[in-house]
Order: sequence, then structure tokens, then C-alpha cells
Amino acid sequence: MEDIFVARVMSTAVRTVAPDTLVEDAANTMLENGIGSVVVVDDENQLEGILTTTDFVRIVAERQPKDRTPVSEYMSTDVVTASAQDSIRDAADVMVEHDFHHIPVIDEDEGVIGMVTTTDLAGYVSRVQSPSPE
Repeated sequence: MEDIFVARVMSTAVRTVAPDTLVEDAANTMLENGIGSVVVVDDENQLEGILTTTDFVRIVAERQPKDRTPVSEYMSTDVVTASAQDSIRDAADVMVEHDFHHIPVIDEDEGVIGMVTTTDLAGYVSRVQSPSPE
């Protein structure tokens, strides 16, 4: 697993939103696409933050007017990222260490190019590991 790169397992169909997107619209995007996060990007596709299902617990608990609240109010801005050339072991270690379920994959020139999720990693492991003996 050491020599397998993030690019091999990352999802490339990343859903992005602008910082001024309303949280209600971001939630609908997540529900419609069956995803657990949206990446917040600027006009050049550069990462500004991430909004995850965990953030929605805070949104509901604080009961602010959701129909007028932009995602920039709740998104995480200290986002840990990966590059397509990082090893999946390094990405997995970061996810376990920080209890993350999503890590945006960033290219210096193109901005956000993908997302590595716990589902991506589990899918990879299930394809390469032999079943355990019974």
C-alpha cells in the first residue's frame, strides 16, 4: 500500500460550492448526490474550506436562520489536504489521526481535483486484500 498514490483511489466527481452558497442549498446538494461533504472554492477553483455532515450538527444545534446563512459561516477553513502523488497510507494515517472522513485533493495549478474518503480507502482495501481465513 506504500507505493499506491492518492490519485488511484480519489473520487474526481467533487461537488463544490461558493462561500456565499446558503447552507440549505449545500445540504440539498449533499442529499441529492448522496455525499458527506462539499468543498468550498473560489472563482479559480482554489480551496477555501469544506462543509461536512458533521458541520450540519452544529448548524442545527445553533438554529440560526438557515435560509439566509452562507456556508462560509460554518465551513472548516483549516483544511488538511492531499496531493495526487501522496501515498494512500499517508492519507489514511492523517484521516485516522484526525478522525476525518474526507480529504480534498489539491493540485497547485488546478485547485481542487478530487476527494479521498473513507469509502474510497475501504473500497481499495476490499479489492486488494484476500479474505481472511475462517
